[in-house]
Parts: sequence; C-alpha cells; structure tokens
Amino acid sequence: MKAIRLFVFLFLSFFLLISARAQSVKQKQLEEKRKELLEEIKQINSLLFDAIKEEKSVLTQVEDLSSRISTRENLIRVTNQQANLLSREINSNLDKIDNLRGELKELKEDYAMMIVKSYKSKTQQSRIMFVLSSENFLQAYKRFQYMKQYAKHRKKQGESIKGKTLALQELNKDLIAQKKKKQVLIGENKVAKTKLLKEKKDQEGLIASLKKDEGIFTKQIQGKQDAADKIDRQIEEMIKAAILASNKASAKKSGVKTKSSTTFALTAEAKALDANFTNNKGKLPWPVKNGVIVKRFGNTRHPQLPNVTTYCSGVEIATENKAKARAVFNGRVLEIQKIKGANNAIFIQHGNYITVYQNMINVQVKKGDNVTTKQELGTVYTRSNSGKTILKFLVYKNSTKMNPASWVYKM
Repeated sequence: MKAIRLFVFLFLSFFLLISARAQSVKQKQLEEKRKELLEEIKQINSLLFDAIKEEKSVLTQVEDLSSRISTRENLIRVTNQQANLLSREINSNLDKIDNLRGELKELKEDYAMMIVKSYKSKTQQSRIMFVLSSENFLQAYKRFQYMKQYAKHRKKQGESIKGKTLALQELNKDLIAQKKKKQVLIGENKVAKTKLLKEKKDQEGLIASLKKDEGIFTKQIQGKQDAADKIDRQIEEMIKAAILASNKASAKKSGVKTKSSTTFALTAEAKALDANFTNNKGKLPWPVKNGVIVKRFGNTRHPQLPNVTTYCSGVEIATENKAKARAVFNGRVLEIQKIKGANNAIFIQHGNYITVYQNMINVQVKKGDNVTTKQELGTVYTRSNSGKTILKFLVYKNSTKMNPASWVYKM
C-alpha cells in the first residue's frame, strides 16, 4: 500500500513540476508582452498626442484614438490573462501546501513513534549488550549493521522533516508574493479600464461628427489614397528603371546579355547578400530607433466608416521629431529620388530585395554607397501642420511589394 502511495505521490509531483514550469514560461511571456504594450501606449501618447503643434482634424483624432484604444484593449486582455494564470498558480500552491502539511504531519508522527520506541528499548548500554549477547561473530556483525541502518534511517527521517518544513516555508513565501502581484495587476487593470472608457466616450463624440459629414470625410480619405497611389506608382517605375539600368551595367561589364528586365542579375557577392537577407526574415531591426505603426501593409477597412477601404504599400511609422532613419540591413544605395508630396525616397538594394525609406530630408548617403545595418540614412521629415514625424517604409523583392511586418522584428 505504501509503495502505491509513493508511486502516486511521485507521479503527481512530476506532473505538478512540469505544469509549474510551463506556467512560469507562460507568465514570463505575458509579462514581456505587457511591458511592450505599456511602452507602446507611452510612445503613442508621446508621438501622436503630446507632440502635436496644431489642432488635429476630426479624422486624424479618430485614427489616433483608435490606435491608443486598440493597444489599451490588448493591454487589458494580457493583464487579465496574467491574473488568471496567477490564480491557477495560487490554487496549485495551495494544493501543494496541503499535501506537504499532510506529509509533514505523517512524518513527524512516525518519527515520534520511532524515537519513543528507541528510547524504551535501546539505551546505550542495552545496545552494547544486544551486540555482545550474540551467539557468534556473524550474528554480532548483523546486529551491529542493523543498529547502524536504524540510526541512519532516523537521521534520514529527521532530514526529510527539515527539508519538507523548508519547502513549506518557501511555498508560503511564493504564495504571499503571488497574491500581492495579482492585486497589483488587478489594480492596474482597473486604471486601464477607466482610461479606456473615457477614450471610447471621447471617440464616440468624434464618430458622431464623422457620421454627420461622412461624405466630406470619405472624399478626404479618398484624396489621400489617390495621392499615396500616385507616389506608389512613381516608386514602382523607379524600381523597374533601376533594375533595368543595373542589368544593363552588368551586361556591359560581363558581356552577357541579361534575359530578364524585372529581376536583378546578381553577382556571386550579391547572391550571398540576398541569401543572408532572406535568412534574417523576421529579425531585421526597425528603420527608426523609436516608433509606433500608424498604418499597416495592405487593405484596411476604416473602423468608423465601413464603406471606406484604404491601401498601404508598406508601413507608416510615427517617430520623434528629428528622428534618423536607419538601414535595416547591409546593402547598397540603389537610388535617391525626390518625390512630390513625399520628400526624398532612399532605395537600398540587398541582393534581389529593396528597402525604401520615404519622407526623408537631410540625406546622409549617396547613390552607390555601401551601407551597414542600423547606419543612419538621413532625417525623417516633420509635418509643419500636424507636428507629426512619419516614415513610410517599404520592402520589395525585385518589383513585388512585400509586407514589412514579416521582415522586421516585432513590427
């Protein structure tokens, strides 16, 4: 029966250990995510709200509030997950404490009985007589070994009681710390929910204004989209022209005519760079040191005007005033072009890939320069009417647009 109980105890202990480790990893991941979201809210406040020079349009106010509301909702969700996980850990610890207390009680009772029995039947003198009264040397040796094992068993039980007592104390400390942490998270969530309710109320008033003049705002959005599409077409034409010019130069140098005019003819060195860029997918640094995404790649339905859909060919990143754009990977400056409505666009080639940094002033590189990862390229322009500093960042494979979020770490 004791063997079965021991097996069940060991199995449960192993299961609880694995479960505790999994919960610890999950808790660590959630805490990292919570800190990231807190930092994102801080940057949204700094880059979209605090640094604005003039009164924003209703449309811009709604978009900025949507960014903050979305991030705050994610923060509340993650904090709830943390609190729920802590509740499970607390319940698990309570079960462990109950089990340890039961084991400790049983150990102490067994140990007490053994001490009493030992005291009654085995004084130091009687132990000696027990050995000397043996019929022969072998029996004396066995009796001596038995007394040694008995003493060892007593010592082992004493150490086991000490160990389990310490384990119980540590579990109690963990439990107190977990309860305190849970209360902190609950308190933070209450504050976040209060702020969220206020932001949603502010947004509702702005949305009512949007709905009232939906036609006017729809035209404004469409006008911005038309201007963005025009710039995208210019960039695409520049990339095609740059590929064609690069291939012609390669053909002239090698004497071999290039078959394709839509993909780069790569040297062995450029192929190695291309492979290296591919291998770093999802690991590239951000093109600015600090920033938040205000527009993501692809089609997006306007959250307040469901009939309006916009398209972004890259990502738009709000950053701080006088921020420097930086290369996301080693490469060569393929082109620098002045674009109406977008200041300068810097094109950097990484084998078959091209990264584009749009809305640049005070450019610090020139065509043909080799650049390294995180090298500064120039200053991101700050709009005088809104005070916003927006970098548009694009990724192409030859002339095909790609989602930058798939390439840049945690974008």
